[in-house]
Amino acid sequence: MTRGDDRHTPWWRDKVGYQIYPRSFADSNGDGIGDIPGIIDRLDHLDRLGVGFIWLSPVYRSPMVDNGYDISDYRDVAPEYGTLDDLERLLAEARARDIGIVMDLVVNHSSDRHVWFEAARADRGAPTRDYYIWRDPAPDGGPPDDRRSFFGGPAWTLAPETGQYYLGLFSPAQPDLNWRNPALRAEIYQMMNWWLDRGIAGFRMDVIDLIGKDIETGEIEQGPYLHPYLQEMHAATFGPRDVVTIGESWNVSPETALLYCGRDRAELDMVFHFEHIVQDWDPEVGKWRPQPFSLPKFKAVFARWQEALAEDGWNSLFLSNHDLPRQVSRYGDDSPRWRAASAKMLATVMHLMRGTPFIYQGEEIGMTNADFTRIDQFRDLETLNLYAEQTAKGMSVEDFIAGANANGRDNARTPVQWTGGPQAGFTTGSPWIGINANHASVNVAAQQDDPDSVLSHYRRLVALRKQHPVIVEGRFALCLPDHPAIFAYTRTLGATRLSVAANFTDTAQEVEVPAELAASGTTLIATAGPRAALEGRITLVPFEAIAILQPG
Repeated sequence: MTRGDDRHTPWWRDKVGYQIYPRSFADSNGDGIGDIPGIIDRLDHLDRLGVGFIWLSPVYRSPMVDNGYDISDYRDVAPEYGTLDDLERLLAEARARDIGIVMDLVVNHSSDRHVWFEAARADRGAPTRDYYIWRDPAPDGGPPDDRRSFFGGPAWTLAPETGQYYLGLFSPAQPDLNWRNPALRAEIYQMMNWWLDRGIAGFRMDVIDLIGKDIETGEIEQGPYLHPYLQEMHAATFGPRDVVTIGESWNVSPETALLYCGRDRAELDMVFHFEHIVQDWDPEVGKWRPQPFSLPKFKAVFARWQEALAEDGWNSLFLSNHDLPRQVSRYGDDSPRWRAASAKMLATVMHLMRGTPFIYQGEEIGMTNADFTRIDQFRDLETLNLYAEQTAKGMSVEDFIAGANANGRDNARTPVQWTGGPQAGFTTGSPWIGINANHASVNVAAQQDDPDSVLSHYRRLVALRKQHPVIVEGRFALCLPDHPAIFAYTRTLGATRLSVAANFTDTAQEVEVPAELAASGTTLIATAGPRAALEGRITLVPFEAIAILQPG
């Protein structure tokens, strides 16, 4: 990796991240499962896109109950993905293109087939017994409390070998690690340094806000030990190294974000938050019954976060990942008429804010939700578990599938659509999950050399970040906060102003440009043609987005 000389300006600050979900990215050997050699084969696509680092979802050895987020060996590669030698080759090939590899760090829990847990469940006296969280049964022999797991069912599972229950906040196959144990923490730090010594560019930390939990008091998310542990981790591993660290937290808020990523905290570089994702979930059944999208609420969330981290810390910018629906289906319009236009509009709005944008694989060509019709087409552990739970409570099969098609995790996991040919060019075999039916028209090959494609638009956005300091460092200010259809904001750096306006609807929107948004100058990027200025009364055509740079 080429690093910046100024240590106060991290090398990653003007870069764009790209998430690879390896199972669905590219299959090199025809077994229907994506793999590391497949990623290597497609690195030139990412190089041409211009990304600075890849967040690689887990490729560690795993039984794959949760597609690799249940790790049985932190220092080995899952055979279906390749070998350690393949991973070394990926690091080298990516580095040759000035792309870093950020590994997914999953240390809230391990697999129940990790040697630590296999020893612990068999013998109360095992050295690794206290690497996990155990409790005696309740007086009636049942679980110690009624805590539920995030994927459905009880959070406690009985290990009959030793007569105690263990905690698994996600599933019985993912027992929670006991971070209160210093020996466990030391093992994790050694593992992290082992990977850092191999030349990775950093870590994305899965549900990291759960490691500080206190079971006795019930403080699970952002528990009392979280920040001391992150500070200890920083000192023991990545602190002195020139890498990037991103923590995932479904519970962080603008008020607590700087505890994670403030410049003097010695913890992380940035956090993934999900306030913009969960605001439209149903209060009772969550994402399985999504509520209507509200643009004013959506804008307000981003404005709060931009303001909270304006002087310190750093934002992550994303609408898609392996746990979320495809963004063009959720926030745009995935019909053939408007898919490309709305995909470009969403990308423009996200990439021109302050922070690090993350592209999820396939997003750069405007991939859409899967639209499955039967439960047997789904593969996700969470979806299948909660299907059983919700339908048992009376939710209809049709309603659940509709919710899963809107917000389920499998939407993001259908294979990347490389070509319009058989199996979308992903594999020569039978894919592990169905290919989206629209791959004949939505694919990389069709967009590769089309200057008007979604892919070309993404390339332009990534390049602009490297060319214009106002995009990286400029101050954000929201305009027209209550407008139900238009997302508008400015970025200012010194006397330079970037004015951005976007229409989130499929109808033309006429609006009076407020003084704080008005600009004349160069059209930096546009989805419906350049304009000389944003001023007076203007009309934005459906899903139009435009950014005008006004120099000082």
